[in-house]
Amino acid sequence: MTLHPQAERLIALMASRGQKGFADQTPEEARLARPDYVSDEHVYEIRDVNALGVQCRLYKPHAGNDMGLLVFFHGGGWVVGSLNSHDAVCRSLANQSGHAVLSVGYRLAPEDPFPAGLEDCIRATLWAHQNADEIGIDPTRIAVGGDSAGGNLAAVVAQLQPVPLVFQVLIYPVTDCRMGTESYVENGAGPFLRNVDMAAFIDFYIGDITSPEDPRVSPIMASPATLASCPPAVIITAGHDPLRDEGEQYGHALLANGVEASIVRYFGMFHGFFSLFPWLDDGKAAVSQVSSAIRAALAPPSTK
Repeated sequence: MTLHPQAERLIALMASRGQKGFADQTPEEARLARPDYVSDEHVYEIRDVNALGVQCRLYKPHAGNDMGLLVFFHGGGWVVGSLNSHDAVCRSLANQSGHAVLSVGYRLAPEDPFPAGLEDCIRATLWAHQNADEIGIDPTRIAVGGDSAGGNLAAVVAQLQPVPLVFQVLIYPVTDCRMGTESYVENGAGPFLRNVDMAAFIDFYIGDITSPEDPRVSPIMASPATLASCPPAVIITAGHDPLRDEGEQYGHALLANGVEASIVRYFGMFHGFFSLFPWLDDGKAAVSQVSSAIRAALAPPSTK
Protein backbone atom coordinates (compact mmCIF):
# COMPACT_ATOMS: atom_id res chain seq x y z
CA MET A 1 0.00 0.00 0.00
CA THR A 2 1.13 3.54 -0.71
CA LEU A 3 0.15 6.72 1.05
CA HIS A 4 -2.45 8.95 -0.56
CA PRO A 5 -0.68 11.96 -2.15
CA GLN A 6 -2.50 14.33 0.20
CA ALA A 7 -1.31 12.27 3.15
CA GLU A 8 2.27 12.35 1.84
CA ARG A 9 2.19 16.13 1.55
CA LEU A 10 0.73 16.57 5.03
CA ILE A 11 3.31 14.24 6.59
CA ALA A 12 6.09 16.13 4.77
CA LEU A 13 4.74 19.42 6.11
CA MET A 14 4.75 18.07 9.65
CA ALA A 15 8.33 16.85 9.22
CA SER A 16 9.45 20.23 7.86
CA ARG A 17 8.14 21.88 11.00
CA GLY A 18 10.20 19.58 13.20
CA GLN A 19 7.21 17.88 14.78
CA LYS A 20 8.46 15.29 17.26
CA GLY A 21 6.97 11.92 18.00
CA PHE A 22 5.32 11.44 21.37
CA ALA A 23 8.03 9.17 22.75
CA ASP A 24 10.62 11.87 22.03
CA GLN A 25 8.94 14.31 24.44
CA THR A 26 7.58 14.46 27.94
CA PRO A 27 3.79 14.42 28.26
CA GLU A 28 3.91 18.13 29.18
CA GLU A 29 5.95 18.95 26.07
CA ALA A 30 3.65 16.88 23.87
CA ARG A 31 0.59 18.71 25.17
CA LEU A 32 2.17 22.10 24.54
CA ALA A 33 3.35 21.08 21.07
CA ARG A 34 -0.07 19.88 19.95
CA PRO A 35 -1.95 22.89 18.55
CA ASP A 36 -5.72 22.92 18.74
CA TYR A 37 -7.46 23.50 15.42
CA VAL A 38 -9.93 26.32 15.94
CA SER A 39 -13.01 25.58 13.86
CA ASP A 40 -15.40 28.29 12.68
CA GLU A 41 -18.09 25.78 11.67
CA HIS A 42 -21.38 27.05 13.05
CA VAL A 43 -23.32 24.80 15.42
CA TYR A 44 -26.74 25.76 16.75
CA GLU A 45 -25.66 25.40 20.40
CA ILE A 46 -22.31 24.73 22.07
CA ARG A 47 -21.96 24.84 25.83
CA ASP A 48 -19.67 23.47 28.49
CA VAL A 49 -21.30 21.28 31.13
CA ASN A 50 -20.24 19.54 34.32
CA ALA A 51 -21.16 15.85 34.16
CA LEU A 52 -20.83 14.47 37.69
CA GLY A 53 -17.52 16.28 38.07
CA VAL A 54 -16.30 15.63 34.51
CA GLN A 55 -15.89 18.64 32.25
CA CYS A 56 -17.71 18.08 28.98
CA ARG A 57 -18.88 20.08 25.99
CA LEU A 58 -22.33 19.67 24.46
CA TYR A 59 -23.00 20.28 20.77
CA LYS A 60 -26.59 20.52 19.53
CA PRO A 61 -27.20 20.93 15.78
CA HIS A 62 -30.74 22.29 16.12
CA ALA A 63 -33.44 23.21 18.60
CA GLY A 64 -35.81 20.69 20.07
CA ASN A 65 -35.58 17.59 22.22
CA ASP A 66 -35.95 14.87 19.61
CA MET A 67 -32.26 14.12 19.12
CA GLY A 68 -30.14 11.13 19.89
CA LEU A 69 -26.74 11.62 21.53
CA LEU A 70 -23.19 10.53 20.72
CA VAL A 71 -20.98 10.55 23.82
CA PHE A 72 -17.54 11.19 22.33
CA PHE A 73 -14.14 10.38 23.88
CA HIS A 74 -11.16 12.12 22.29
CA GLY A 75 -7.96 10.40 21.26
CA GLY A 76 -4.42 11.13 22.35
CA GLY A 77 -3.07 7.95 23.91
CA TRP A 78 -4.88 8.60 27.20
CA VAL A 79 -2.17 11.25 27.75
CA VAL A 80 -2.78 14.19 25.36
CA GLY A 81 -5.89 15.63 23.73
CA SER A 82 -8.70 17.73 25.14
CA LEU A 83 -12.14 19.14 24.49
CA ASN A 84 -10.45 21.72 22.26
CA SER A 85 -8.33 19.27 20.25
CA HIS A 86 -11.45 17.53 18.94
CA ASP A 87 -13.77 20.53 18.76
CA ALA A 88 -13.79 20.55 14.95
CA VAL A 89 -14.60 16.84 14.78
CA CYS A 90 -17.49 17.18 17.23
CA ARG A 91 -18.93 20.19 15.42
CA SER A 92 -18.99 18.32 12.12
CA LEU A 93 -20.34 15.09 13.60
CA ALA A 94 -23.19 17.00 15.25
CA ASN A 95 -24.08 19.00 12.15
CA GLN A 96 -23.79 16.14 9.67
CA SER A 97 -25.52 13.52 11.81
CA GLY A 98 -28.29 15.79 13.04
CA HIS A 99 -27.80 14.49 16.59
CA ALA A 100 -26.22 15.95 19.70
CA VAL A 101 -22.63 15.23 20.70
CA LEU A 102 -21.26 15.27 24.24
CA SER A 103 -17.46 15.55 24.18
CA VAL A 104 -15.87 14.25 27.38
CA GLY A 105 -12.81 15.86 28.99
CA TYR A 106 -11.68 12.81 30.94
CA ARG A 107 -8.63 12.77 33.21
CA LEU A 108 -5.30 12.01 31.55
CA ALA A 109 -2.31 9.84 32.42
CA PRO A 110 0.32 9.81 33.80
CA GLU A 111 -1.09 12.19 36.41
CA ASP A 112 -4.31 10.15 36.53
CA PRO A 113 -3.62 6.66 35.16
CA PHE A 114 -6.04 3.80 34.59
CA PRO A 115 -8.85 3.54 35.55
CA ALA A 116 -9.37 7.30 36.11
CA GLY A 117 -10.11 8.20 32.49
CA LEU A 118 -12.42 5.22 32.03
CA GLU A 119 -14.30 6.11 35.22
CA ASP A 120 -14.81 9.65 33.90
CA CYS A 121 -16.18 8.32 30.63
CA ILE A 122 -18.62 6.10 32.50
CA ARG A 123 -19.73 9.00 34.74
CA ALA A 124 -20.29 11.30 31.77
CA THR A 125 -22.35 8.64 30.00
CA LEU A 126 -24.43 8.09 33.14
CA TRP A 127 -24.94 11.84 33.52
CA ALA A 128 -26.16 12.15 29.95
CA HIS A 129 -28.70 9.40 30.46
CA GLN A 130 -29.88 10.81 33.80
CA ASN A 131 -30.17 14.36 32.43
CA ALA A 132 -31.64 13.58 29.03
CA ASP A 133 -34.57 15.97 29.51
CA GLU A 134 -32.28 18.86 30.44
CA ILE A 135 -29.96 18.14 27.52
CA GLY A 136 -32.86 17.70 25.13
CA ILE A 137 -32.12 14.17 23.96
CA ASP A 138 -33.87 10.82 23.96
CA PRO A 139 -32.29 8.57 26.66
CA THR A 140 -33.13 5.48 24.60
CA ARG A 141 -30.99 6.71 21.68
CA ILE A 142 -27.46 7.07 23.07
CA ALA A 143 -24.25 5.97 21.35
CA VAL A 144 -20.60 6.12 22.37
CA GLY A 145 -17.62 6.79 20.15
CA GLY A 146 -14.07 8.00 19.93
CA ASP A 147 -10.81 7.90 18.05
CA SER A 148 -7.65 5.97 18.99
CA ALA A 149 -7.46 5.88 22.80
CA GLY A 150 -10.94 7.40 22.76
CA GLY A 151 -12.05 4.48 20.61
CA ASN A 152 -10.59 2.19 23.24
CA LEU A 153 -12.61 3.93 25.95
CA ALA A 154 -15.74 3.80 23.80
CA ALA A 155 -15.34 0.06 23.18
CA VAL A 156 -14.89 -0.61 26.89
CA VAL A 157 -17.89 1.55 27.83
CA ALA A 158 -19.93 -0.27 25.18
CA GLN A 159 -18.99 -3.56 26.84
CA LEU A 160 -19.77 -2.33 30.36
CA GLN A 161 -23.06 -0.67 29.26
CA PRO A 162 -23.54 1.67 32.24
CA VAL A 163 -26.66 2.81 30.38
CA PRO A 164 -28.50 1.21 27.43
CA LEU A 165 -26.50 1.96 24.28
CA VAL A 166 -27.66 1.55 20.70
CA PHE A 167 -24.43 2.13 18.74
CA GLN A 168 -20.66 2.54 18.96
CA VAL A 169 -18.27 4.48 16.74
CA LEU A 170 -14.69 3.21 16.86
CA ILE A 171 -12.18 5.23 14.85
CA TYR A 172 -8.80 3.43 14.58
CA PRO A 173 -9.35 2.19 18.14
CA VAL A 174 -6.83 0.66 20.52
CA THR A 175 -8.35 -2.76 21.21
CA ASP A 176 -5.26 -4.86 22.05
CA CYS A 177 -2.54 -3.38 24.26
CA ARG A 178 -0.32 -6.41 23.69
CA MET A 179 0.95 -4.72 20.50
CA GLY A 180 1.35 -8.00 18.66
CA THR A 181 -0.40 -7.60 15.31
CA GLU A 182 1.15 -7.59 11.85
CA SER A 183 0.32 -3.91 11.34
CA TYR A 184 2.71 -3.09 14.19
CA VAL A 185 5.42 -4.72 12.07
CA GLU A 186 4.38 -3.02 8.83
CA ASN A 187 3.84 0.46 10.29
CA GLY A 188 6.08 0.47 13.33
CA ALA A 189 7.99 3.52 12.10
CA GLY A 190 4.88 5.55 11.39
CA PRO A 191 3.99 7.88 9.85
CA PHE A 192 2.59 9.99 12.70
CA LEU A 193 2.15 7.14 15.20
CA ARG A 194 5.03 4.74 15.87
CA ASN A 195 5.40 1.58 17.95
CA VAL A 196 7.56 3.45 20.46
CA ASP A 197 4.83 6.03 20.88
CA MET A 198 2.20 3.37 21.56
CA ALA A 199 4.49 1.64 24.05
CA ALA A 200 4.96 4.94 25.89
CA PHE A 201 1.23 5.67 25.86
CA ILE A 202 0.36 2.24 27.24
CA ASP A 203 3.04 2.48 29.92
CA PHE A 204 1.80 5.89 31.05
CA TYR A 205 -1.80 4.66 31.07
CA ILE A 206 -1.56 1.29 32.82
CA GLY A 207 2.06 0.91 34.01
CA ASP A 208 1.98 -1.99 36.47
CA ILE A 209 -1.59 -1.22 37.59
CA THR A 210 -3.01 -3.94 35.36
CA SER A 211 -1.91 -6.09 32.44
CA PRO A 212 -2.49 -5.73 28.70
CA GLU A 213 -4.71 -8.82 28.94
CA ASP A 214 -7.25 -6.92 31.06
CA PRO A 215 -10.36 -6.43 28.86
CA ARG A 216 -10.84 -2.99 30.44
CA VAL A 217 -7.72 -1.89 28.51
CA SER A 218 -7.77 -4.50 25.73
CA PRO A 219 -11.45 -4.94 24.87
CA ILE A 220 -10.62 -7.67 22.36
CA MET A 221 -9.88 -9.87 25.40
CA ALA A 222 -13.52 -9.76 26.53
CA SER A 223 -15.53 -12.97 26.75
CA PRO A 224 -17.76 -14.04 23.88
CA ALA A 225 -20.80 -13.31 26.04
CA THR A 226 -19.62 -9.75 26.66
CA LEU A 227 -18.89 -9.19 22.98
CA ALA A 228 -22.32 -10.55 22.07
CA SER A 229 -23.96 -8.01 24.40
CA CYS A 230 -22.38 -5.01 22.64
CA PRO A 231 -24.31 -2.57 20.47
CA PRO A 232 -23.78 -2.41 16.69
CA ALA A 233 -20.60 -0.71 15.54
CA VAL A 234 -18.92 1.18 12.76
CA ILE A 235 -15.14 0.79 12.78
CA ILE A 236 -12.80 3.00 10.76
CA THR A 237 -9.16 2.03 10.20
CA ALA A 238 -6.20 3.44 8.27
CA GLY A 239 -3.92 1.37 6.05
CA HIS A 240 -0.69 2.93 7.36
CA ASP A 241 -1.43 2.60 11.07
CA PRO A 242 0.03 0.28 13.71
CA LEU A 243 -3.52 -0.02 15.12
CA ARG A 244 -5.08 -1.12 11.82
CA ASP A 245 -5.23 -4.85 12.44
CA GLU A 246 -6.50 -4.78 16.02
CA GLY A 247 -9.36 -2.48 15.05
CA GLU A 248 -10.38 -4.77 12.22
CA GLN A 249 -9.92 -7.89 14.35
CA TYR A 250 -12.20 -6.38 16.97
CA GLY A 251 -14.84 -5.76 14.33
CA HIS A 252 -14.60 -9.38 13.20
CA ALA A 253 -14.87 -10.53 16.83
CA LEU A 254 -18.10 -8.55 17.16
CA LEU A 255 -19.42 -10.07 13.93
CA ALA A 256 -18.46 -13.57 15.08
CA ASN A 257 -20.57 -13.04 18.18
CA GLY A 258 -23.64 -11.85 16.33
CA VAL A 259 -23.15 -8.07 16.58
CA GLU A 260 -23.70 -5.93 13.50
CA ALA A 261 -20.45 -4.21 12.56
CA SER A 262 -19.24 -2.27 9.53
CA ILE A 263 -15.45 -2.28 9.12
CA VAL A 264 -14.02 0.28 6.72
CA ARG A 265 -10.32 0.70 5.89
CA TYR A 266 -8.98 3.88 4.27
CA PHE A 267 -6.01 2.31 2.54
CA GLY A 268 -3.94 5.43 1.81
CA MET A 269 -4.37 7.04 5.21
CA PHE A 270 -2.38 7.13 8.45
CA HIS A 271 -3.31 7.26 12.12
CA GLY A 272 -4.97 10.56 12.96
CA PHE A 273 -6.42 11.25 9.52
CA PHE A 274 -10.00 11.48 10.81
CA SER A 275 -9.34 14.56 12.96
CA LEU A 276 -7.25 16.05 10.13
CA PHE A 277 -10.29 16.11 7.86
CA PRO A 278 -9.96 19.83 7.00
CA TRP A 279 -6.85 18.94 4.97
CA LEU A 280 -7.60 15.40 3.74
CA ASP A 281 -10.35 14.33 1.33
CA ASP A 282 -10.42 10.86 2.89
CA GLY A 283 -10.81 12.50 6.29
CA LYS A 284 -13.83 14.41 5.02
CA ALA A 285 -15.23 11.19 3.54
CA ALA A 286 -14.73 9.32 6.81
CA VAL A 287 -16.43 12.04 8.85
CA SER A 288 -19.36 11.98 6.43
CA GLN A 289 -19.54 8.19 6.52
CA VAL A 290 -19.49 8.08 10.32
CA SER A 291 -22.07 10.86 10.50
CA SER A 292 -24.38 8.94 8.21
CA ALA A 293 -24.02 5.85 10.38
CA ILE A 294 -24.82 7.88 13.51
CA ARG A 295 -27.79 9.54 11.82
CA ALA A 296 -29.26 6.14 10.96
CA ALA A 297 -28.45 4.46 14.27
CA LEU A 298 -29.92 7.28 16.38
CA ALA A 299 -32.99 7.91 14.25
CA PRO A 300 -36.36 7.65 16.01
CA PRO A 301 -37.72 4.09 15.79
CA SER A 302 -40.75 5.35 13.89
CA THR A 303 -38.52 6.51 11.01
CA LYS A 304 -36.48 3.32 10.65
